[in-house]
Amino acid sequence: MDRVRWGIIGCGDVTEVKSGPALQQAAGSELVAVMRRTGALAEDYARRHGVPKWTDNADALIHDPDVNAIYIATPPDTHCAYTLRAADAGKPVYVEKPMARTYAECQTMIEACHAAGVPLFVAYYRRALPRFVKIKELIDAGAIGEVRAVHMQLFDDARPDPSALPWRFRPEIAGGGLFVDLGAHMIDFLLYALGPIVAAHGDAGNQTGRYPAEDIVSGSFTFASGAQGTGLWWFSSPQRADFTEIYGAEGTLRYACFDNAPVILRRGDREEQFVIDHPPHVQQPLIQTVVDTLLGGGPCPSTGESAAETNRIMDRLLAGYRARRDEGHALRS
Repeated sequence: MDRVRWGIIGCGDVTEVKSGPALQQAAGSELVAVMRRTGALAEDYARRHGVPKWTDNADALIHDPDVNAIYIATPPDTHCAYTLRAADAGKPVYVEKPMARTYAECQTMIEACHAAGVPLFVAYYRRALPRFVKIKELIDAGAIGEVRAVHMQLFDDARPDPSALPWRFRPEIAGGGLFVDLGAHMIDFLLYALGPIVAAHGDAGNQTGRYPAEDIVSGSFTFASGAQGTGLWWFSSPQRADFTEIYGAEGTLRYACFDNAPVILRRGDREEQFVIDHPPHVQQPLIQTVVDTLLGGGPCPSTGESAAETNRIMDRLLAGYRARRDEGHALRS
């Protein structure tokens, strides 16, 4: 492969700014075809973004000889099926996050790609964003000493239109609610920055009944290093919160996962702030590592194996809630 020629399955909102232009602007990369189930929307996207080909047929895109890598940007319920079809065609896969609805689906995807001999990458792009690269550099350099604990919070008040419920609030499509969609980014980056999580426990609930998915999740976890962690994700909160604090033996780091806030390093009575803006297309730094890997360089920091770990942790935190929910469904049927 001398150049990566991408085809997108599902050219929806996430591809408009975050990823689609990044596929066109990364060195050694071009976007040659897009697919959407509604052909008129695929045609419109191709026209606006200068993409040569469009289709409403995923298999036509997967088997297009001009396409040598597949980006799957559909909702999570189709990630596994499309990955298997791309792998069967012998084409590398870059799939949106969360990687799938469950850890079991992730494993199926990994096994299929291994069997086909094709690489699998996942769009946990914070692993390559300059702001988060700086956070990892500070930790690795010992800026706060040995990491002992971490706490993260994400609070918001989600009120989706029940007459047209977005897929992110439908567990059969998303695998859960906003915790799975947004909390995945927070957990994945901690796995990258702090290493493996060896134990995780949690619970969840639906406190408002506004939609079928959980709207509050709490969890605790232990890293292989011995550091302890806690998290609270609350989506019917009267206040907003978005922060992660990492506590070390010699200081703390505080940062937002989604808000455009500075990274704050505290050591004793001293505080230092790092203001690092995001690039125009936030997936471009990660996509560049994917392209580099496919062209013989690399490495890409977000693979199927690393992303599956994020699903494994989320499954553990949601296990009790899912069991109660499924039992309730069974009793009512």
